[in-house]
Amino acid sequence: MKSSADGWISGLIGVIIFSGSLPATRVAVSGFSPLFLTSARAVIAALLAAMLLIALRQKKPDRSELLPLGIVAAGVVIGFPLLTAIALQHITSAHSIVFIGLLPLATAIFAVVRGGERPKPLFWLFSIVGSATVAGSAFGHEGNASPVGDILMICAIIVCGLGYAEGAKLARQYGGWQVISWALVFAAPAMLLIAIATLPSSWADIGSSAWMGLAYVSVFSMLIGFVFWYRGLAIGGTASVGQLQLLQPFLGLAFAGLVLHEPVAWTMIAATGVVVVCVMFARRFA
Repeated sequence: MKSSADGWISGLIGVIIFSGSLPATRVAVSGFSPLFLTSARAVIAALLAAMLLIALRQKKPDRSELLPLGIVAAGVVIGFPLLTAIALQHITSAHSIVFIGLLPLATAIFAVVRGGERPKPLFWLFSIVGSATVAGSAFGHEGNASPVGDILMICAIIVCGLGYAEGAKLARQYGGWQVISWALVFAAPAMLLIAIATLPSSWADIGSSAWMGLAYVSVFSMLIGFVFWYRGLAIGGTASVGQLQLLQPFLGLAFAGLVLHEPVAWTMIAATGVVVVCVMFARRFA
């Protein structure tokens, strides 16, 4: 019982940390370019991850696991942060958070593709309803909608879902935090070169809020959040603790409204609620 409670607490902390990622990214792109932000956060997190791996003397991945690690890195280290950073130059973080309601579903779909599972027909029904709800909210919301930002967010969800599903397979051997740590180290050389090539022309114009946003997404979103999240999955069970991710859109909307003072329309809340319900049933019939 105590282990189960510890798993839920750790998982909830992870979800809360992830919920602040988009608002923090929105703040950070006010001072940094999306490409520099993506590469810099990866390099900072990779340095911390490398120290953690060395200190705990973790086993190095085999050559056969380099490709799966590359997929994880491409999805959650590079793809999702970069695409969301660019998208948030066109849309508000509150608007983008509606798309996060599809992340558990995207992960489940890639798990079906990669694992060869046979979901029931109702799974696809709720998938279509959830996707249609997100599309209707995204393209029909007045004022904050942007086709470019919406498409980028959809792409971000797809690559992140792939990265989560691939990482889940590797986590069975190495553990969750080890997988994200090795993925960060794997991507570090390329990310360092990109960070150097995209250094800001002037540091004086970068505000303190942008620095705080960079610090948050580097330390918390890119590393610490995964430590708590995967610890929760390991202790409390993936099926049960994984449902906590459905809270992320609501928590993200709260962060966007309270921290950034962005308008959170009732249609956003309603759409997020419908998506969460659809994802819950879709996962049930998966």
